[in-house]
Amino acid sequence: MNELQLELKNQLKKFCLEKIEPHMEHDDETEEFRMDIFRGLGDLGFCGMTIPENFGGAGLNYQDLSVALTEIAKYSVPYAVTVSVSAMVQAIINDFGTEKQKQTYLPKLTTGEEIGAFCLSESGAGSDAASLKTTAKKVDGGYIINGTKLWITSGGIAKTYIVMARTGGEGAKGVSAFIVRDGTPGLSFGKKEKKMGWRTSPTREVIFENCFVPEENRLINEGEGFKVAMAALDKGRITIGAVAVGLTERALDEAVKYSLTRQQFNQAIFEFQGLQFMMADMALELESSRLLVQEAARLYDEGRPSQKIASMAKLKATDAAMKVTTDAVQILGGVGYTREYPVERFMRDAKVLQIVEGTNQVQRVVIARQLKKEYQSH
Repeated sequence: MNELQLELKNQLKKFCLEKIEPHMEHDDETEEFRMDIFRGLGDLGFCGMTIPENFGGAGLNYQDLSVALTEIAKYSVPYAVTVSVSAMVQAIINDFGTEKQKQTYLPKLTTGEEIGAFCLSESGAGSDAASLKTTAKKVDGGYIINGTKLWITSGGIAKTYIVMARTGGEGAKGVSAFIVRDGTPGLSFGKKEKKMGWRTSPTREVIFENCFVPEENRLINEGEGFKVAMAALDKGRITIGAVAVGLTERALDEAVKYSLTRQQFNQAIFEFQGLQFMMADMALELESSRLLVQEAARLYDEGRPSQKIASMAKLKATDAAMKVTTDAVQILGGVGYTREYPVERFMRDAKVLQIVEGTNQVQRVVIARQLKKEYQSH
C-alpha cells in the first residue's frame, strides 16, 4: 500500500468509526439508508474517485478505489456497494458518454450529491442478460421505454439510471443503453425488497411505462448497449471483490479478538488447535483474495485489463467472504448467532456477493472461456 492509499485508508477509518459504525445495527434492523452518510463520503472525495478532476472526481485509479471500498466494507457492505455501483454508473458515462452527457450528469455523482443506479437484470434476464425484454421504441426525438428491471441497487434513491433496453432484434446486438433521470414521466418504482442482507441498501423494481427518453440520452450507438454493460461488469468484478475483502477482514478481526478473550476449560479458546487451524485458513482466504483483487486492479490501471483475473478475483474474494463470515459465526458460537455481535450480519451480507455482478457460476464460465482462448491461440 503506497502513501496515498494509506492516507485514504486512515481517513476512511476515522469517518466510518464516527459516522457509520454507531448506526449499523439499528439501520440494519430498520432498513434505513442515510443519505447524509453517502454525502459525507462524497465530501471527502470517495464518491468519484476514478473520474477526472474536471468533472468533480479525484482522478485516482482502481487500485486506490479498491483500497477505499475494502475499508468502507469493514463497517458497512451496503454503503460500500452503493459507492461501488454509483462509481460504475460514472465510469459508463465517462467511458461512453458525450461531452455534454459527462458535464450534465457526472458532477453531482462524483461529489456524492446524487447516487447512480445500473438497470440490466429482469425477471427472465439475470445471468442471461442478453435476453432482456425491456424495449426502447424509436419515436420522433427519442425513444419510448417499456419494461421492468428487477433487483436494482439504490432503486428509488438514485437520481441517474443507466438502462439497458432492446432497440433491435433478439440477442446482445439488439440492446442499447440509455440515461434516464428520476422524475421522468413513466418511470416508477416497485416495492422495496425484503432481503436477507444488505438491508441498509434499498433494492427495488424499476418500472418503465411509456417512458419517453430524448435521443440525446442514448449512450453511443444503437445496438452497442451490451458492450457498455459488459465493460461496466468487468470493472464491477474488481470493486465487488474489494468489498468482499473488506468484509472478510472484519469478520476475521472479530473472530480472533473474541477467541483471545473467551475462556473455556481455563484458557482462551484461541489456544485450541482446532480453532487455530480455522483462523489460519481464514487469514489465508483473506490474503489470497486481497492479492487477486489487487492484481486485477493493477492490470486494469496499466491498460491491460484481464477478464480472467477479474473474474478470479470476484469469485475467490466473494467465496472467501462467505466461508470466513460463516466460520466467524462458528467461532463465536451461540453469541455469534445473535444480533448482539455483528458477525451474523456479516454472514448475511456476504451471501449476495456471490450472486451480484455475475454469479460465481458465471465467473467460472468466463474463466474457462478465457482459458480455452489462451490455449487455442498457442
